[in-house]
Parts: sequence; C-alpha cells; structure tokens
Amino acid sequence: MNDDRFHYPPELMSQLVDTIPLLCKSKKDTLLFFRGADMTPTMMAEVQETFDTDRSAINKYEIARRLITRLNELGDRTLTVRRELLRRVVEFEDFTRCWDTDVMKAKGLVAEIQRTVNVKDSFTRMSQARDHEAAAAKDARERERQAGLAAIKARREHIADAKARLFALFGEPDAQKRGKALETALSNVFAAYGIPVEENFRRFTDEGAALEQIDGVIEVDDDTFLVEMKWWSSNMGPAEVSQHIGRILLRPGVAGLFISNTGYTPAALEMCRDFLQHRLLILCTLQEIVSLLEREGDLVGFIKTKVRAAKLHKKPFWEVLE
Repeated sequence: MNDDRFHYPPELMSQLVDTIPLLCKSKKDTLLFFRGADMTPTMMAEVQETFDTDRSAINKYEIARRLITRLNELGDRTLTVRRELLRRVVEFEDFTRCWDTDVMKAKGLVAEIQRTVNVKDSFTRMSQARDHEAAAAKDARERERQAGLAAIKARREHIADAKARLFALFGEPDAQKRGKALETALSNVFAAYGIPVEENFRRFTDEGAALEQIDGVIEVDDDTFLVEMKWWSSNMGPAEVSQHIGRILLRPGVAGLFISNTGYTPAALEMCRDFLQHRLLILCTLQEIVSLLEREGDLVGFIKTKVRAAKLHKKPFWEVLE
C-alpha cells in the first residue's frame, strides 16, 4: 500500500515540472537529469521510447511531467529516487548549464522550490515533535500504569502475608505467645492497608521506668486511635474496657479502638456507649477482621463505617461482617 505522506504534493509537483526543463538545455539533458537521480530504465521506458521514436513528439516539459507523474504513481518504491531528484533541484548551483534566457527564471523557480521544501520540512519537524511528545506521553502513561499495577500487586502481596501471619495464630496452642503475637499480627494488617501504625507505644517516667504501655496507635483520616488488643476466652467486661478508656482520657482529642477475640458484655457496651458523650471509641472483634480479610475488603472503609455508627447512632460496637 502506498503512503501519500511520501508523494510529491501537487504544488511541488507542478514546480518541478516547470523548473527541471529550465535546468537542462536539451531533451536529452532532461532525460539525463532524471537518470542522475537513479531513475531506472524501466521507470523511464515509455518516455524513452517516445523520445527515441520521434523526438518532435515530446518536449522537455512533457518529459518532466510524465516522469514525475510516473514516480508518484509508483509510490513508496520510488521514495529514494524522488528524494534524490528533489535534492538535485534544491542544491542546483551551476546555472551556466541553462540557456542564458532561462537563467533568472530558473533561479527564481529553484528558490521557490527551496522555500516550499523548507516549509514542508518545518511542518514535518513540527509533526515529528508532536509525535515525539505524544510517544513520550504515552510512555509516561504506560510507566504510570505499570507502576500502579506493581503497587497494587505489592499491596495485595503485603495483605496476603499479613493475613497468613494472623491466621497462623489460630493454630498456636500457647495462649501467652498467641496474645503477644496478636499485636504484631494486627499491626501488620493495618500497615498492609496503608494505615500509619506505631506498635507497642510506651510512656515512661522521668527516671526511665515504663509508666504505661499501649498495644498500638493508628491514624485514619483525621482521627488518632489508641489501640487495645485482647485474645481472651471470655467476653470483655467493664473492667477491661475501663482501663483503655482511662488511657484515652489522658490524651485530649485522641480516640480509642478496642479489638477482642471474643465479644463484649452488655455492661461493657453500656459503659462504652456512655463514654461516647466525651470521646470517640469503637469496638471490634477479631472475627470481623478475619471476615474482612477473607473477602478482601477495605479495612479503612471498615473503620470509617464503625466511626460513623459511633458518632451518628451512638453505637460503639457496630458489627461489620459483610
């Protein structure tokens, strides 16, 4: 298939037909001009035959018109010849080879072709620049897409690893080891979902003695949560949740998150509901976390749902299993 982008446009074709005969004194010289551009005998056969049979039947302008038309008709196959022919014209300098009466006109037409070619080349360069910019933008979008896919893959792998570590705790027979490992396992889950987390937060006395230990601190939107995690065999009662409430009250503007392997007693729920008048506190079970990981849910959205329930419905424990 021919590509029209490489053909002589009509304006340039007409200029070449008008100019080349002026650069050559004879019809034979005109044919030689085209042969000098590597136009093959096969391409020139029809014109050459007319010239050989009856020279009076064809003039220089007709020779140029027919041969240039032939070059255009052959399309991409004659691209090199067309370029060479055009180069011979725009670089033509020896006007002594022209008839004296044609010199000024020939110089003017060559200058016109030079301007035409320069304009075309300018558009070509601009087009190439646009193509380059488009290609660069496309490459940038592709790199961004690949980076996004890589980030998604890395996050999924991180979540899968955190999930495996948490689920492995259910096979740990030692309750003390299991409870201690729970803090790290859940911190890994938070981190896998992009939630800033500080593990095993401690406050010390001036003498360096441990005054207070908190399982973790996380941030979701504008809320900072002190996190307490328990893996007990019984439901959490007022005594257990009150300790966490006391830590929250010591820090203005801080919210609380309590995660329990089991549920919460009615008395504990009532205490937490009353506490909502003073500060944000949300309760969660390990079963909810496991359910979220199994369905590959959104942990940030999960926490926001609980926050909304606590603020709007005064329910510190809004169970989210689906």
